This record gives sequence, structure tokens and C-alpha cells, in this order.
Amino acid sequence: MYIWKNLLKKKQSKIVQILKKIKIQRRTQTIFPHQKNIFNALHLTKFKDIKVVILGQDPYCKVNQANGLAFSVNKKIFIPPSLQNIFKEIKSDIKKGIKIESGCLKNWAKQGVLLLNSILTVSCNIPGSHSKYGWEEITDYIIKLINYYHVGIIFLLWGSYAQKKKYLINCKRHYILCASHPSPLSAYRSFFGCKHFSQVNKILLSQKKKIIDWSTT
Repeated sequence: MYIWKNLLKKKQSKIVQILKKIKIQRRTQTIFPHQKNIFNALHLTKFKDIKVVILGQDPYCKVNQANGLAFSVNKKIFIPPSLQNIFKEIKSDIKKGIKIESGCLKNWAKQGVLLLNSILTVSCNIPGSHSKYGWEEITDYIIKLINYYHVGIIFLLWGSYAQKKKYLINCKRHYILCASHPSPLSAYRSFFGCKHFSQVNKILLSQKKKIIDWSTT
């Protein structure tokens, strides 16, 4: 059975190198998410359970927002605009049986939706600040592992940044659904109306897999 710890052994020294750098920086600056939550996406979604991958860029950079899952925030935290638009599309697409009670997406992660940011840390109030730390080497490798060991995974690539990762995915083995980013600046281009959430469930049903309940708790 494949588990994350074994699969990532090849990148262990690089991960340690990045984490050491971040640990030193935490002495003088605020970095998100908390150290224990950096790999939350992998902790909550086991490799064998992956059905869907939603790819983000880097964590939210405001206080109390980032929790280690792409697009997700903790319960009782104000829902950021991109996530508000994601919820609007879900409600428009699915219509029935959806309960959005918070911006915390752990319910998705536990059902096999890997919520993976390409860059896993960020400095407070400085988006993209850790883009050259080496995280993409790790997360690109994660995508390659999923591409190689799995068949029929559904990749949701929202926005030009996420769509640049297409080359890592074999479209003959997997499904790739693209749309604009859910940010207020671009959601009206092709994110609203993309119906990715119902499409995911149709594909899962065709594979005789359990569909995703897109509710949050």
C-alpha cells in the first residue's frame, strides 16, 4: 500500500531544507499556515483515497485564514472572496442537498478531494512570498505520483497558474477540467457556470465511485 511518507522519501532532504529555512524565519516574521498544518492536505487525504485534485497557488496570507488546504479557511473565519465564489457556483450547480456552514473544506478532504497548494507557505500579508523556496519541486512531484500510480483522477485546474500544471498529467489516464480562477477578478470569465462540481460527481458515478458531498460543516 502506498502512503505519503514512503512516496515522498525521494524528496525528504529537500523538504527538510525548506522547513529549516521557514523555522528560522518564524523567529522574526509571521508565516502561514502553522508549522503543524503545512502538510494538512496530505494528512487529511490519504494517497489511496484520492478521487479529485483541486490545485491552488499558495496559502491565504491574512491572520487565521490558512489551514493547509487550498482555498479553505478554519471555521468561524470570514470566507474569502474566491471561496465565496466557489460556494456560489456549487449552489448554482448542485442546487439541492448542499449545506455551506463554514469555509472549512475538511469534509471534502476526508472524502478524497486533495486540496493542494503548489506553494505550501507564505509570509503574512505578502502573497507569493515563498514562490522561490522550492515548494513547487515537491508539489509537482506529488502531482507526478498521482498521475503515475492512479487512474481516473479528476483534476480541477482553475486559472492560468493551475493550468500550467497540465503537462504533469496524462489526459488519457485522468480527467482535467479547466476554468478561470474563482477570484472576483476572473470568476465571470468561465468559472461561474463551469458546473465542475456536478461534472465531478457524474464522472465518479461512471467509475462506480461514491460521489462527493460538497457541503461544509
